[in-house]
Amino acid sequence: MAGVSIRQARKAYGSTKVLHGVDVEIGDGEFVVLVGPSGCGKSTLLRMIAGLENITEGEISIGGRVVNKLPPKDRDIAMVFQNYALYPHMTVRENMAFSMMLAKAPKDVMEREVMRAAKILGLDVLLDRYPRQLSGGQRQRVAMGRAIVRDPQVFLFDEPLSNLDAKLRVQMRSEIKELHQRLKVTTVYVTHDQIEAMTMADQIVVMDGGHISQAGAPLDLYDRPANLFVAGFIGSPAMNLLPGETRDGAFHAAGGAVLPLPPGLAGTPKTYGVRPEHLRLDPAGIPAVIVLVEPTGSETQVTLRIADTQLIGAFRERVNGRPGDALRITPDLHLVHLFGADGQRI
Repeated sequence: MAGVSIRQARKAYGSTKVLHGVDVEIGDGEFVVLVGPSGCGKSTLLRMIAGLENITEGEISIGGRVVNKLPPKDRDIAMVFQNYALYPHMTVRENMAFSMMLAKAPKDVMEREVMRAAKILGLDVLLDRYPRQLSGGQRQRVAMGRAIVRDPQVFLFDEPLSNLDAKLRVQMRSEIKELHQRLKVTTVYVTHDQIEAMTMADQIVVMDGGHISQAGAPLDLYDRPANLFVAGFIGSPAMNLLPGETRDGAFHAAGGAVLPLPPGLAGTPKTYGVRPEHLRLDPAGIPAVIVLVEPTGSETQVTLRIADTQLIGAFRERVNGRPGDALRITPDLHLVHLFGADGQRI
């Protein structure tokens, strides 16, 4: 195992700059998720770690060894791709053993390592099947097994679950996290799904436009987003972000809603943020009108309108109102997020 250090990494394709001086420190055995919208540079950064993309400027080291000039095969990494990248004419056993075959490993060692990985992943009864005979989840396990057999210093995952249905994604992310806890291999995982990031990561690196917006533990990013981008990206449903201004000791949203401010406020907020789950029903609260009610089972999501300001609440209580009905809400002032004119947290 080994840590990964990325210092002032830049990537450009001609005059098009993709990464702008990225710094990331990944500890030995840590599970780090690179997350952000499409085009933010997360997959490019992963491919630079793998050696599939050249680094334009900066330095990448794995286990203390600078790997900028090393080809992928010499970096001691294993990568799991979105599309599995299995050889259709090879059995599960042959796919998993392929890298050891190239390295001319002894046959008994190869068989032992394949069986070890197959048992970890529940593939031992599928070793003689071909990829076309497997489900999507089983194919992904084979791709993971091929990575395990290599016994690398670092696992790299490039959106490995995006081709799976919703239920299987939940199952597979649990299996990947459990696999990491068992093997304790440094893992870098790319996704655009912030729920995957929150549930799997030791550290989340949020990327936007080739920059790092914030890096930290999942709950740190949830509780203390550094800026408007992270506040809007982390959390599901997304945080309500209301532009406006402070007047007369309250926040006046652009749509006309008047919201209370936390005591002891230092600064002049231009955006008021409150997560849907941090609004509560309160008979003495702010009057609002129901726009839409969406029961999800464990909670009820309600789209609300206060004057011309629209926001979403997520309530544990059953809300049986219909569009046009009135209710009253109160934000939890201990959990309100305020941002200045520069978009940074106050």
